[in-house]
Amino acid sequence: MIPAAGSSAVRVRFAPSPTGMFHVGGARSALFNWAVAKHQGGTFVLRVEDTDAARNKPEWVDGILSALASLGMHAEDPTFEGPYFQSQNVAKHREASARLYEAGRAYYCDCTRDDVAARTGNPQSGYDGFCRDRGLDYEPGRALRFRTPDEGETQVVDLIRGNPTFPNSAMEDFVVARGDGSPVFLLANVVDDLDEGITHVIRGEEHLPNTPKQQLLWEALGAQPPTWAHLPVIVNEKRQKLSKRRDKVALEDYLAEGYLPDAMVNYLMLLGWAPGNDEEILPFDELVERFRIEDVNSASAFFDVKKLLSFNGEYIRKMSVEDFIAAVDPWLHAPKAPWTEEQYDAAAFARVAPLAQSRVALLADITDNVDFLFLDEPVDDERSWAKAMKAGAAELLTDARAALADLATWEAEPLKDLVTAVGEQHGLKLGKAQAPVRVAVTGRTIGLPLFESLEVLGRERTLARVDAALARLAREADAAPATPAATDGATA
Repeated sequence: MIPAAGSSAVRVRFAPSPTGMFHVGGARSALFNWAVAKHQGGTFVLRVEDTDAARNKPEWVDGILSALASLGMHAEDPTFEGPYFQSQNVAKHREASARLYEAGRAYYCDCTRDDVAARTGNPQSGYDGFCRDRGLDYEPGRALRFRTPDEGETQVVDLIRGNPTFPNSAMEDFVVARGDGSPVFLLANVVDDLDEGITHVIRGEEHLPNTPKQQLLWEALGAQPPTWAHLPVIVNEKRQKLSKRRDKVALEDYLAEGYLPDAMVNYLMLLGWAPGNDEEILPFDELVERFRIEDVNSASAFFDVKKLLSFNGEYIRKMSVEDFIAAVDPWLHAPKAPWTEEQYDAAAFARVAPLAQSRVALLADITDNVDFLFLDEPVDDERSWAKAMKAGAAELLTDARAALADLATWEAEPLKDLVTAVGEQHGLKLGKAQAPVRVAVTGRTIGLPLFESLEVLGRERTLARVDAALARLAREADAAPATPAATDGATA
């Protein structure tokens, strides 16, 4: 329910356009608004700015709602209000245009860009105010321009950037309604904020140049402007503004890769703000308790994917094993898993899940860590094979295979002791000795703890894979070119 005029209730809004995937920058803006509303006991209004009919699609609206819900912002929470749709408010936008015209705060203009360029001699120049006093009435094709003050300045109260001031003389008379009568973004945005009782506008800094114009519109429509807060731009490692053409920016893509929503929320909350005490990984309720929009930094915020990945790993390790198994479940079945349902063994996975949970930083990493359990043969990773199967590997594997076949107790500790002993026979420490065994059995040089993995895989399958590796090593040896025999008089 929109509060009555004069109400002190804090009302913030998030106003995305449904024209594509949900940008992480938009997610950050939404979270900051959400945190303010939560901290102040206020209301978070979702307004979908859907007036660009050529670019808007219903599925993008669904994507916005789904993405917000994944981050904890949804209609079931009493802080949430909406969604409202800008397209449903067009009548009030037109009414505001008429009010501005009738009050003498706006006038009609029939100038084209070519007309302005011809008068000023500069095709890049702004509007020169030619139609200000011509007294034109509305006709199709005539735009409605706001009459900006000739003197003075407009001061913006911005909780992040202080109180920047803008000389009115530097602002041209800007268009508020097009030649067909449809209001432009500047006016529609203001009218919607007024209609929805918005008290604080918290948005990206790219909107700051529009703010003095919108503040003039608020005042011209007889309303007290909101309190503004313009968030710092988010940049990549080259300190370039995140771009969907160059960077991975869609929240949906990160979630699809296995970033946890709670980790995303925590990390996004730190893009331009810090909770203090050198603490970073905190539950959202505590972040909200500490959050002050005034403490947000005005400098650009670096979207550090490596740091996000580290956060995600921390959140994964904090889960219960049961929750972890549920979270990775989509990656254990088709179409994400490279094995069939018949090959998958839920009980075997449950045994290695705690081991995997302590190592993966991304849920999607689970398949590479456990595929050796479910595939009939280990993956063929040439780099891992070349690294582990060096001179002496065949001899070590032969001795290890014989010892494994006779091992009385097939458990992790005896398996470790066995490989350690075989390694010592070959003058190798455990780390070097286990490498050929690991690659023979799992296909990779890196993975879950080897001996716990062998315990779950079982004796029969382990021995079969060692045999297969020995057979491959024999084939490679046979195929290798013979070393030329030394001759009398040969030099070293």
